[in-house]
Amino acid sequence: MNLLHIKYAVEVARIGSVKRTAEALLVTQPNLSRCIRELEESLGITIFDRTSRGMVLTTQGELFVQQAEKLLEQIEEIKQYYLEEPGKRQALSISVPRTSYLSDAFARFTRELGDTAHLPEVHYLETSSSATLHHVIDRSYRLGIIRYDVEHEKYFQKLLEQNGITHEPVTEFRYQLVMNRNSELARRKQIRLSDLKPLLEIVQEDSESSSDLTHLSPVKKEGMPESTLNRVHLFDRASQFDLLAENPAAFLWEAPLPARLLERYGLVQRECADNKRCFRDVLIHRKQMRLSGLEERFLSELFAGRAGAAGDGAVGI
Repeated sequence: MNLLHIKYAVEVARIGSVKRTAEALLVTQPNLSRCIRELEESLGITIFDRTSRGMVLTTQGELFVQQAEKLLEQIEEIKQYYLEEPGKRQALSISVPRTSYLSDAFARFTRELGDTAHLPEVHYLETSSSATLHHVIDRSYRLGIIRYDVEHEKYFQKLLEQNGITHEPVTEFRYQLVMNRNSELARRKQIRLSDLKPLLEIVQEDSESSSDLTHLSPVKKEGMPESTLNRVHLFDRASQFDLLAENPAAFLWEAPLPARLLERYGLVQRECADNKRCFRDVLIHRKQMRLSGLEERFLSELFAGRAGAAGDGAVGI
């Protein structure tokens, strides 16, 4: 049984076409087909049904691909553990929701990168939770953080388990209102939804979407109350803070923010008495994946700093 043939079979299963897989792997189509046939013959099973719709996994093939993916991941971890040279360039890749306590932890983490002999390769992507889950499943990112309503906990535990993903809670919170500290809203002792109707809501949107995982809401907070019909839709976090700093009649629903970020933009964060929904951010990665030293350093910074968010909207977990 050839390890390269196993890799080819896993890629064909993922792409669903010998032709497209051959193009992606830069090999000839006849050679790729021959490798798949030899693998099937060596195992004594049929991995794929050849149909007009492409290469479709058989029942035996589905089981084989599940086991093959675990094998390839273990081999990669062995290579990282034993073959990396001392001081070799390390890498960090993480896909996260667009939220400020995470970017704040990432910024703190980067301060120590310049002290290393070999600067690491770092990929930090802010995107939707559905995209993050896909990134971790297809291994384009090693780490991810997804966000969901705690009422969907059982659904997500099952979804992650089915895809061979381990998970660890990062924080649980209620969305709070962020506003200019000079706004009339900031001076209220208690804020109700009715107080928001005449104001301008800033909605943080996401350019990426996925129809496969419908329970993963991109950025519009699933289950959050409709508080106003006056909205501005933005696709980056910097613009929303600039707008809040300039417009006392604007507000934003957001997870608890770091105090220094609020101070920088002249903002405050307040709870809404009518909002009782809890959301959870969860760290995910593939099971049996061994964290690198760089990844452990980032997560240490993340978990050490998560208590630094302003307000009391964070819920202990």
